[in-house]
Amino acid sequence: MDERRSREAWRVLRIQAELVDGIEHLATIGPSVTIYGSARLGPDSIYYGQAKELARRFGDTGLNVLTGGGPGIMEGANEGAFGTDGCSIGLNIKLPHEQGANRFQDLGLDFRYFFVRKLMFVKHAVGFVVFPGGYGTMDELFEALTLVQTGKTKPFPIVLVGRDFWGGLVDWMRQVMLAEHGCIGEDDMALFHVTDSVNEAFDIVYQNFLHLPDEDRRDNLPPNV
Repeated sequence: MDERRSREAWRVLRIQAELVDGIEHLATIGPSVTIYGSARLGPDSIYYGQAKELARRFGDTGLNVLTGGGPGIMEGANEGAFGTDGCSIGLNIKLPHEQGANRFQDLGLDFRYFFVRKLMFVKHAVGFVVFPGGYGTMDELFEALTLVQTGKTKPFPIVLVGRDFWGGLVDWMRQVMLAEHGCIGEDDMALFHVTDSVNEAFDIVYQNFLHLPDEDRRDNLPPNV
């Protein structure tokens, strides 16, 4: 086996090991809410405070909170959930800049591969709450929308917090993707909710969770995946 093929074989083994490790560590955590948002929006941002308050409310009900484990909105959410009845979980990614694990984690895991980490975000999720963010946040948002749209996960609420931030994107989706080109359907626009209210974001996710069958509260992936 030449050197290149050997490196590829080892990469496959690293991916497999990271996947198994993530699944084993999270196997018993139970239902969780995944909260996304920018690493660049710190404690002086209104969104940081909202993420902190929302995560605290989820944690007080016993729901776990999953974030990317870094600074900004992720830190706010982990801080809010830390010390509650739920578990504050950070799924950290190794990056050359921005990403350093925040200190408000009951459980922290480190990932090398984005796609393995994104699987962990979805696997136990009973809801996604997405705050303003950059490319990574957009990637995670549209990954979630695609998985729900295509039935690769069981449906769960996806809430976007911040009407001023998300409004332009939502208008473009409706006017260009939907109306002008027909690239999505009207039903696809109903896969997410936009709000400025922490109370509304909490109610959308928590009320949906309360009405889930018991078997849907453990693992969000359907049996055929």
